[in-house]
Amino acid sequence: MSDKQPLSGIKVLDFSTLLPGPLAGLMLAEAGAEVLKIERPGSGEDMRHYIPKWGRDAVGFHLLNRGKKSLAINLKDRQQLTLLEPLLREADVILEQFRPGVMDRLGLGYNAIKAINPKIIYCSVTGYGQTGPKVDVAGHDLNYVGDAGLLALSMGDPANPSLPPVLAADLAGGTYPAVVNILMALLAREKTGEGTHLDISMTDNLFMLMAWALGQGMLVGDWPKSSGERLTGGSARYHIYPTSDGRHVAAAPLEDRFWAVFCDLIALPEGLRNDEANPEATLEACKTIIASKPAEAWRRIFFGQDCCCSIVQSLEEAMADPNIQARGLFQYILNNEEGEELPALPVAVSPQFRAPQEEAQHAPALGANNDEYLS
Repeated sequence: MSDKQPLSGIKVLDFSTLLPGPLAGLMLAEAGAEVLKIERPGSGEDMRHYIPKWGRDAVGFHLLNRGKKSLAINLKDRQQLTLLEPLLREADVILEQFRPGVMDRLGLGYNAIKAINPKIIYCSVTGYGQTGPKVDVAGHDLNYVGDAGLLALSMGDPANPSLPPVLAADLAGGTYPAVVNILMALLAREKTGEGTHLDISMTDNLFMLMAWALGQGMLVGDWPKSSGERLTGGSARYHIYPTSDGRHVAAAPLEDRFWAVFCDLIALPEGLRNDEANPEATLEACKTIIASKPAEAWRRIFFGQDCCCSIVQSLEEAMADPNIQARGLFQYILNNEEGEELPALPVAVSPQFRAPQEEAQHAPALGANNDEYLS
């Protein structure tokens, strides 16, 4: 790692698994932190065993855990746990996502660590937080977005609901708030010399994603519904339109200046351009017009026009997009133990803070660093 990286010299003990914590750890590692991944001996964390495999471990494990180190230790074995104590005393950050109370029972809770390391920043990522009646309730992303009201806004037609393609609770409710709060806690520690316990609830943090819906509901009592609002499919100005060849136009001409250009480009009849007069009629007319041409025809029509319209791309197409290529988003190369290569997962760390290309571009073998840290 480079001394120019903002988190150079910061040591993180990462007890998390699967997605929210590991991605947070990846972002910290990419900015220069030394991230030590604590895993079960023998099997390691569950993500190693997912499919598809890429060499020894799942490709998802490789993507999320590059640049980290692995310590395999049985946390239920008191003798083995004593080997971890020197690292607990010198760590800057502990990242964990067990249910509340689990780390306490292992002797690794915040108060126990604070007693030997008062400056520790202890970040707990859970579904429902460290307090409240759901503190022990099991859940996954779908449960959290459902409990927060976000799923009710985004599942499409209630008679034929669709699953969200993004794990919003894990990422927007867990990973990003964890990273932001860890960074704020590090800054606060510079001023006060004190650490803290960060309670990151994935469900709690979803509400900030729905400011428009909360404002509408709280102010006028008109609580938004899926498919029925301006931003959920009920408006011609913010809609996904099928084309004649089975592809889709993503149209978002919300502001009047964009809407006027859009109406001209698709030749929407004058009587339907005031979409407040008869929203349903305007929407149906737009659907019919867009469905009359293939996607490439609409791409040419919209190209270079100020109307906030684009053709929906597959993930494969998006990776090859000239703008993405020009930005160098997938220029870092990940390698495995067999010498195979894949583009590394892009992370939201500004390029000037990232690890150099030649460093940290592989995931650790299980227990690869036991001799270095636990001897």
